[in-house]
Amino acid sequence: MYAELKQEEKKMKELLELVKELSFVRTGGSAEERKAGELILEEVNRAAAEAGREDIRGEYETFRIPDAELKKCSVRAAGKEIPCAAFLRSGSIDRECGLVYLDGASEIDFAGVGDLEGKAVLLNGLADEDVYKRLVERRAAAFLVMQGKYYFSAEEASLYSRRLREHFSRNGVIPGFAIPAADALWLVRDEVEKVHLTLEQAETEPESRNITAVIEGTDLKEESIVLTAHYDSVPVGTGSWDNATGTVALLAIFRHFAAHPARRTLRFVWCGSEELGLLGSKAYVEQHKDLLEKTVFCFNFDMCGTVLGANKIIITGEKELETFVDQYCKITGYSAEKGVGVHSSDSAPFCDNGIPALGLSRETVTASIHTIHDLISTLSEKAIHKNVEFANRIIGDIANAAVIPVKKGMPEETKKELDKYFHRDKEKEADKEKEKEKAAEK
Repeated sequence: MYAELKQEEKKMKELLELVKELSFVRTGGSAEERKAGELILEEVNRAAAEAGREDIRGEYETFRIPDAELKKCSVRAAGKEIPCAAFLRSGSIDRECGLVYLDGASEIDFAGVGDLEGKAVLLNGLADEDVYKRLVERRAAAFLVMQGKYYFSAEEASLYSRRLREHFSRNGVIPGFAIPAADALWLVRDEVEKVHLTLEQAETEPESRNITAVIEGTDLKEESIVLTAHYDSVPVGTGSWDNATGTVALLAIFRHFAAHPARRTLRFVWCGSEELGLLGSKAYVEQHKDLLEKTVFCFNFDMCGTVLGANKIIITGEKELETFVDQYCKITGYSAEKGVGVHSSDSAPFCDNGIPALGLSRETVTASIHTIHDLISTLSEKAIHKNVEFANRIIGDIANAAVIPVKKGMPEETKKELDKYFHRDKEKEADKEKEKEKAAEK
């Protein structure tokens, strides 16, 4: 008994040590992401060797990502240099612009300012494609988005460059900047009228990688379950919680099933460039279309192991999956908050192909992701170990089931949610309107 406890303790410590080893900035397509990928591949092959599985080898699968090399980026106003970050692939600018603040950036706000030619528009945030489209239509010269709280220092605001996503740029390209909320407050409160903006960048297409490994099933190997976790990070903090923890959890799960294979085939994918728009999981789905028909389930691991907080399970699939999870947690005594809908993580591209998914994670309001505060101090080996133990159990029960307990497919509401998440909803609505017009003409 004492020896077993010691072994369990050792396993827990190893998990946190691996998280520490992966706790460095590793943005998609960078040399640091490549270094993290090499660490993961090494661990995968070591686990396979320890399990005596010469038939299992980790592999790299490469893909290109849209990026940009930033050459110049500055925001100046009233003789002051304002800390800033660029929206990559948003074009270039070097000029003085009139400054306009658009409160909620509603249709009414836009109606009140008229043409925006030569103006830089300050926004509270940019999440709505319609807002961006109005900027393009009114010929705005640039946009600025505020980040953080007004009492944050420039460092605490955690500014970093990010790509202008395609659902915006398909409407046209406008140079974009992020600035601290404290500076946005000063600009508006002191009624600063002009800003000088400089942005120079060159588009690039660096290589990113997925790391994959397959544990073939025993008697039901023609059916597959895919297991995903992203290993890249944003350019601030150390990405310990998001998502070195999920990466390491998936490595521990791989180690378990390499030694104890399931009836169904398990396909492990450590995804690159998730923070840039799920680019790794999208690439995997695109490169393995032939596997999707026989892929019956997806498990995704994005953030776990916090000392404080609660376990969470994000459920994407038919109603019976929600019922199954609720009952399973009661049977196993696993306390978890449940969320139903599209998980903004690497399971989404699989769900978009009708594959039901569970996102297993642990959340807390006492820590922050995508900031300088995503650090290892919020994590514990015991919490990660508990998350892994539950994952091994539910994965094993589903992978070894006589019949998969939930069917493939998505309810209509989830299909609509997926359309919205992947920014197809407006195009589909436009297509419907065209069909109506054609029908009316007949």
